[in-house]
Order: sequence, then structure tokens, then C-alpha cells
Amino acid sequence: MEQLGAYILTFVENGGLFAPILFIGFHLLRPLLFIPVIFICVSGGILFGTLAGTIYSLIGITLSSLLFYYIVPVAPNTFKKLIHLRKRLMNDLELTPYQIAFLRLIPFIHFHLLSLCLLEMSTNFKEYAKFSIFSNIPIAFVYTMVGQWVSTLSVTYMLLCLMMFGLFIIHFRRKENIIKWKEFFQTVG
Repeated sequence: MEQLGAYILTFVENGGLFAPILFIGFHLLRPLLFIPVIFICVSGGILFGTLAGTIYSLIGITLSSLLFYYIVPVAPNTFKKLIHLRKRLMNDLELTPYQIAFLRLIPFIHFHLLSLCLLEMSTNFKEYAKFSIFSNIPIAFVYTMVGQWVSTLSVTYMLLCLMMFGLFIIHFRRKENIIKWKEFFQTVG
């Protein structure tokens, strides 16, 4: 999967004037290829920079959300599975568009599950489109900015950041001491 994503991004990078169109098209193909939204947004920051990458990612993510609006009712089995998943994970929790915009920033939450929440709270297509654009702005901006930041780092700084992350992982690990029963209740004598 990673190789496919790298191949497609290389194709987009060499697309010349058509690179933005290819990049937006890649956003539309993303759900079919099971590639996370974050990967594409970070790639947009690397390929196009923060401003252009954010605009292209916002257009691509919004078109993907709008396509979801029309495709989900046509695929009733998928729609039922998404509703079942939402009920199982969120019970009867009512989310606001602000909450959904924040939840989209969390990498492991399914993008179209949150689109389903927007679909359920909106009364028509216009309202769904407005909610989608609003909730897509933070994810497009933040992760494109991360991509731009990563592309400007030198190898030394990248290694330093990786070492810092490694130290944080070690520092915040679970700390347990296992003492055997016999050692704890050692008899004196």
C-alpha cells in the first residue's frame, strides 16, 4: 500500500501543469485505495507548499465528502454498515460540526464515519456541503502545514526529532515492577 501511495505521488509530482488536478483526483480515489487522508494532506504540503497544498487538499477532501453524499444512499449495504458502526462506537451521541472538525484531526478516526455524522445532522445538500467545507478546513490546513514543515527540515533535524520521539516513547512507557510471590513474602529465618 505504501508503495502504491509513493508511486501515485511521484506521478502527481511529475504531472507539471496537471499536478494539481491529479492531486485532487488522488483525493477522490483515496477511499478506494484505503489511503489515509492525512497521508495525502502531508504530501500536498511537501509537493505544493502550505498555501497551495491546503487549497488543493481542501478542494479534494470536500469533493470526496460531496461524492460520499451521493454514493452512500446508492450503496445501501455500505450505508447500513456505517450506521451500525456509528451506533456501536458513538451510541446516540450527537456531535456538532465543531466537534467533527476537531475529530477529523485525529488520525485513526474514519473520515467517512464523520461524514456520516454530518449527513445525519444536515437537512439538505446545501447544509451538508457547508458543514463539510467547515469541518475539512482544519485537517487540510494542519496536515498540509506539517508536510511543508517536514519538507524544509534538514536530515540532522529529522534525526533529532526522531530521537526526541523515541525518548518520549521510552519515558511514557508503562512502568511496572513484577515481584514474585515468594520474593514479596520472603520468610526471615
